[in-house]
Amino acid sequence: MPAEPEESLNAPRESSGGPARVVARSLLCISGQLPRGPRNPAAYCLSMRGYSQDKDAYLKRLRRIEGQVRGLQRMVEEDVYCIDVLTQVSAVTRALQAVALGLLEDHLGHCVTSAIEEGGPDARAKVQEAAEAISRLVKS
Repeated sequence: MPAEPEESLNAPRESSGGPARVVARSLLCISGQLPRGPRNPAAYCLSMRGYSQDKDAYLKRLRRIEGQVRGLQRMVEEDVYCIDVLTQVSAVTRALQAVALGLLEDHLGHCVTSAIEEGGPDARAKVQEAAEAISRLVKS
């Protein structure tokens, strides 16, 4: 089984109070004990992620990519020609980028849209967060 990545793409930032606090706030939000809205920035997108409707499709794509990465490992173990390995690395990279773009589109369509509809300073924060995510994708 592959090792878990050190940092998840959806991991909360330290400024949000750390993962335990985000999970706790999420559970309170889902249970109805913590209201959603401008006074509760962590409640956006916690009860239902923007990608929830397509979760099975995302998981299927990620499992396919995982298989491609295992294939890359076998290629290196078997001393396959460098260019052939690089070609497969490029294919995996493009596949991950496609997943990232899909997740970003879902985030903009659900989480950011919900925050903007609620208004207030949290809407601006969600837009900034999305802009930073786009910046990270462009740099990669």
